[in-house]
Amino acid sequence: MEWMRQLFEQYGDFVLFGGLFLESLAVPFPGELAMAVGGYMSSLGTMSVFHVMLLSYLGAIIGTTLSYALGAKLGAPFFEKYGKYMLMHPKRINKIRSWMERYGSGVVLISHFIPGFRHFTGYVSGITGFRFRTFLLFNHTGAVAWVAGYVWLGRLLGKRMEDVLHVLEKFGFWALCGMAGLLAAFVLIKRAWQASREKVRQAQDQPGS
Repeated sequence: MEWMRQLFEQYGDFVLFGGLFLESLAVPFPGELAMAVGGYMSSLGTMSVFHVMLLSYLGAIIGTTLSYALGAKLGAPFFEKYGKYMLMHPKRINKIRSWMERYGSGVVLISHFIPGFRHFTGYVSGITGFRFRTFLLFNHTGAVAWVAGYVWLGRLLGKRMEDVLHVLEKFGFWALCGMAGLLAAFVLIKRAWQASREKVRQAQDQPGS
């Protein structure tokens, strides 16, 4: 974490905005760590917590919006041919696409919290023709919670932050499984409820009922 702190002391604004922007375009960068360190620096009085959150948020949403535009403009053939240079292999694109087809806006909403998803959700949303207004609503809303959560985590935990981030990284897969399970349960319950209502409606429409 020391190297990140030194970067903040010299290039704090660029680290937050530029780093989160580049990460949203699938450029490798430890976004969560940068936000948490920014929160920690705000607890020392060297940066304003609002300043840290604003720069992080703007970097994240501008990057994901640009990735959506690139996905819509370049289309699937471009990424099928050149996506491997951005770690966007066809298998990964199809996986994100299938999740979006199954769970819709919910995937966009929580994608910032899912490593390996937030970097590519914008591209895939553009490629698949996901409605732009809906993407902006759910992507930007999810970014608020993501940014605020990690910045305040760093601010509240201070020097203990690095240990906590290691724990989160270690158990991040199980947290992802838990979120996916909750989302799947919600979808199944919703579909079962809609199916039961449809059966009741059909029964009422039958002659003599």
